[in-house]
Order: sequence, then structure tokens, then C-alpha cells
Amino acid sequence: MSDFEAKCDRLIDFIRGFPSCAVAFSAGVDSTVVAKAAQIALGDQAVAVTGVSASLAEGELDEAKRLAELIGIRHVTIDTREFDNPQYVQNSPDRCYHCKSELFQQIGHLAPELGVAVIFSGANADDLGDYRPGLQAAAEHHVRSPLAECGFTKDEVRLLAARWELPVWDKPAMPCLASRVAYGEEVWPERLEMIDRAEQFLRRQGLNTVRVRHHQGDLARLEVPAEDIERVCSKAFREPLVEHLKQLGFRFVTLDIEGFRSGSLNTLVPVEMLEAITKRSNIA
Repeated sequence: MSDFEAKCDRLIDFIRGFPSCAVAFSAGVDSTVVAKAAQIALGDQAVAVTGVSASLAEGELDEAKRLAELIGIRHVTIDTREFDNPQYVQNSPDRCYHCKSELFQQIGHLAPELGVAVIFSGANADDLGDYRPGLQAAAEHHVRSPLAECGFTKDEVRLLAARWELPVWDKPAMPCLASRVAYGEEVWPERLEMIDRAEQFLRRQGLNTVRVRHHQGDLARLEVPAEDIERVCSKAFREPLVEHLKQLGFRFVTLDIEGFRSGSLNTLVPVEMLEAITKRSNIA
């Protein structure tokens, strides 16, 4: 038996160690694999829970519903109220902590009604070495992370998703829309809608991997794969793009010639904050 196959068996056995579970389900590849594993291991005793707010990109809720039906797992949605929290709105580098705290708290409140014993997240082993304030929130709410605890890397998660014929196996990462707003710039629903509509426009032009980062002064910093930079700079692409984004409310439109890279705004986080949160963040 290969190491990967052993991990797959360990994942199912790990989940079977609990009588029931709720999976924090975003429709990304990680949480979809956890939801599938939970359905295999626990059947009707597993439920997928999707948090709904203005930070959820257009189409992601419909995708979550479709995936849950495909997997065969019970699916519920909850309204999260992170925008009621001034610490979330002010958008300091630990914003994700406040967002995940709200999500896990809401799922926890619903747990008795759902009849679940534990909450699972989709964190994987690679996340443990990154700046992830949400891991601290998970630990504080006793959330378990089957993928991370069983040693699955991101690449292995995608491999397992492909093996289980889950259509999201090659889906680009789709973090919440608030992750596009530069730290220190307040997070408002209207601002996230601008970002979402801008990214939807770019995807309609065939750019599946894209980020529209919102910086001070309503400046849009576009990140696209390096191989697409020349196309985006062409007059035929650039002029309607700039016109559309300005219609959405952006005052300036820039292109980052370093290209797309996940979590690029983390370069703005002070080193001491990175170290402090990394020390506090751990898997339960």
C-alpha cells in the first residue's frame, strides 16, 4: 500500500472515530473532499454547512448546493454576521480570525439542532506553514481538521478529489472576497461587490485564475498568471477592462507585473504579527 493510499484509509478511519459531524463547507476543493469523506464515513450522520454573507463570491452558494447534492451529504446554510463586528470591518491582518470565529460560533450554536458531535474544517497540512489566523479561531472552537491531521498536502487533496471524481479537483483557490481588500482598508459589502463583479468580468474574458486587489483610493491591482499579462496589456483587452472597472467604482486600474500569487497581501503583515499568530495557531 502506498503512503497516499494509507492516508486515504486513515482519513476515513479518523472521521469514523466520531459519531457525527458538521463540515464547514465552502465548495472549495479542501472542504469538498472533507464533505465527501464524511459522507463515506458517517453517511446520514454528516452534514455540510455553508456560511452565507456578502463575502461569498457570486455563484459559490449555488456551487455548494450542487456539490452537496452530488456527494449525497445533507446540506444547510447559515447567515453569518461578521459585518456586525467592527474588528472584522476595520480589516487588520487578523481579519480572518474574526470571520472564522463567527462561522464556527454559528455552526456551534446550530450543532445541537443538527445533532452533530464535532465540527470539521478543510485545512490541510500545507496551511499549517502559512499565515492563517483562522487556524487560531478553529483551535479556540475545538474544530478538527481531518486533512491536516492525516497529513494531506494540497496536491494530495486534489489527487484524492480527482480519484473520487469530484469536479472541483482542479478548481482554483477561491478565498472569501474580503481577502482581496488591502489590510487597513475597511471591508464593506459594497466594496466586496465591486471586487466580485470585476473578477466575474475577467472570468468572462477567459481568465479563470485572477485576483482584483482593492487598495487605498479605490485602486484595483489586478493579478493574473504571468502568461496572460501580455494579453491583458493589449489595447483590445485593456480599454474595455478599464472602462468596466471604472464603471464599477474603481478610480485607478493597475496590473501587477509579478503575476498571480495566492496571499500576496500577506507581504503587508508586520513580521511580529505573523510570528505571534503563527505561534497561537494550531490544530486541536
